[in-house]
Amino acid sequence: METLKQAIRYGVVGLSNTLITAVVIWVMMKMAGCSDVVSNIIGYTAGVLNSFVWNKRWTFKSSVGWTQGAIKFGVVFGVCYLMQLGLLLYLNKHLTIDSYYNQLLAMAFYTVINFIMNKYYTFKA
Repeated sequence: METLKQAIRYGVVGLSNTLITAVVIWVMMKMAGCSDVVSNIIGYTAGVLNSFVWNKRWTFKSSVGWTQGAIKFGVVFGVCYLMQLGLLLYLNKHLTIDSYYNQLLAMAFYTVINFIMNKYYTFKA
C-alpha cells in the first residue's frame, strides 16, 4: 500500500516536473532555436531541482541526509537521463515525426526508470 501511495505522489511530482521540463524544452527549441540536446539538458535541469525537493520531502518522506540524498539523486538522475537521451537520439534517427513528440516519449521512459531507482536506492533509509 505504501508503494501505491508513493507512486501516486511521485506521479503528482512527476506531472509538475514534466510540465516544467516540457515547457522549458519547447521554449528552448521553438522560441530560442536551440538544438534538441541543448533544449533537453536545460529542460531536465529545471525539472530535476523541483523533483529532488518534493520527492525527498513528500513522496518518499526520506530521512536520508540532504547531502547523501543529493549525491544519490544526482547519480540516479545521470543514469536515467543518459538512458532517455539515448532513446531520444534513437527515436529522432528512426522516426519521422516531429522531434518534440520523441522528447515526450523519452520523458515517459525516464519517469518509470527514475521512480524505481529513487525508491529502492536514493531515498531508501
